[in-house]
Amino acid sequence: MRKYLFIFLISFFSLNIFNTVANAQAQYVPFSHQLYQKFDRTLYSKDTRLHTSIKPLIIDSTLQPAYDSLMNLGVKDRNTWLGRKLFNEHLIDIKKEDYTFYADFLPDFQIARSFNEKRNPWTNTRGFQAGVTIGNNFSFYTSFYENQALFPDYVTDYIEKNKVIPGQFGKLYDQRTGRDQDWAYVTANISYTPIKYLNITLGYDKNFIGDGYRSLLLSDVSSPYTFLKLTGTLGNVKYMSMWTYMLDPFASRDSSTVTDIYNRDNMGDLGKWGAFQYLSWNVNNRLSLGLFQSILWAPKNAGGNRGFDVNYINPIIFLRPIETANSNSPDKVHIGATAKYKVLDNMSVYGQLLLGELYVKELFSSSGYINNKNAFQLGFRGFDAFGIENLNFLGEYNSARPYTYQHFTPITAYTNYNQPLAHILGANFREFVGRLNYSYRKFDFSFHGNFARYGSDPSDEINYGGNIFKSYENYVELYGNHIGQGLATDLTYLDLRAAYLINPKYNLRFEIGGVFRHEKNEIATNKTTLLNIGLRASFRNWYQDF
Repeated sequence: MRKYLFIFLISFFSLNIFNTVANAQAQYVPFSHQLYQKFDRTLYSKDTRLHTSIKPLIIDSTLQPAYDSLMNLGVKDRNTWLGRKLFNEHLIDIKKEDYTFYADFLPDFQIARSFNEKRNPWTNTRGFQAGVTIGNNFSFYTSFYENQALFPDYVTDYIEKNKVIPGQFGKLYDQRTGRDQDWAYVTANISYTPIKYLNITLGYDKNFIGDGYRSLLLSDVSSPYTFLKLTGTLGNVKYMSMWTYMLDPFASRDSSTVTDIYNRDNMGDLGKWGAFQYLSWNVNNRLSLGLFQSILWAPKNAGGNRGFDVNYINPIIFLRPIETANSNSPDKVHIGATAKYKVLDNMSVYGQLLLGELYVKELFSSSGYINNKNAFQLGFRGFDAFGIENLNFLGEYNSARPYTYQHFTPITAYTNYNQPLAHILGANFREFVGRLNYSYRKFDFSFHGNFARYGSDPSDEINYGGNIFKSYENYVELYGNHIGQGLATDLTYLDLRAAYLINPKYNLRFEIGGVFRHEKNEIATNKTTLLNIGLRASFRNWYQDF
């Protein structure tokens, strides 16, 4: 209920600004790998010096031509209202000199055949989106989806274990017979730029930091959450400071309670606060560097009712008055760094490093010390591969040591609504990701593959460091820890899709695709092979490659 009240307040606030602000246009664009990779020619060109690692994007004058070109792809004059709405325009499309307003119906109707399960998974989603831009400094965006679906078994097993649709809103309204699901998903945000150096965003949505497909710092694989984000830009430096309120209704405040976090009967309104800072510096047109910090704390814990900690209002990165003064702080802290370098005119390399804890004397000892907790990413991406226009590519390696995102209490682990805030596999994994996308006129072809090895726990009582909802105080060994320890599992996931774009304004497309998934360890082998066909719209990311 509080979530919907918050979204109502955002809408009310936006309407009041609508009556008081005017001038030209700004554009908020929901984060979508499918859409954003089509900006690569501009974002990663050696002739531009853009900050590419903070997402979602607010379209500026540099990106506006590329965005307009995509939004008008294949559009031609239509004589009828139905023809314009179906192929060219938003369902409601108002454009004035000083403001715009649009709204769309967003269907997502899919039917598939899972050959191993001998069943037909399906998705039935009715959604809408609406957006307002006023002048150069204000935009408002909201979306809502009512969903029913029958998923492949591996997704359904995840849902029943974690009590959440992966990446969607956590509360399941109904779990009906046949293992099908019924849930809602909603986002809303206001973006306001009072001066050209500062943007203020208030929202219930997701955020992403990085240049890759995954982020080991902050990703969008979990459910939406409430946040206030300040982003300042001065010359070649961009600085983001964000405060969040998240829910983990299945987590425990007591480090001794691990297995109960999956008990629906114990579900309570367990919330936590977060403070995130990220500094991006474009050294020149080719090289970019970044620094990252995150702090999570619980307003209620075993020590009592703490409430919001005003010390974390301070937006300066690495300046933590409580953490400095109190070495026994109950808060979860991560620091990290990013880098990007445009090695070729059409290719960039990028990387991330995240540190949970670091003991330098143990770092080079090869002893597998438990408290050397870190995650690492290295990747490359580009456009016009082999001289083929609109052939985009990405290759990426990700790894996270055991126990990296755990904390001594599950409520302050690096999680949101029983899902990771960074990588979808949690920790204790290595992964390779490859992606290709080719567009020809209104046809779009894509390939996605990831190959991972991760270590899981043979039982709830054992903690090998992959399940980040467990307390790191309940470890197996102090030394000798390595990636893949525990029940070593190999995962292969391949996804091939072809689509025909019907309306670029809200990404209405006819899509056909196939998925192959193979998961194997010494206990069991799970295999999923399916073909799916659908009429789909929207630009949301929905990860099921786990």
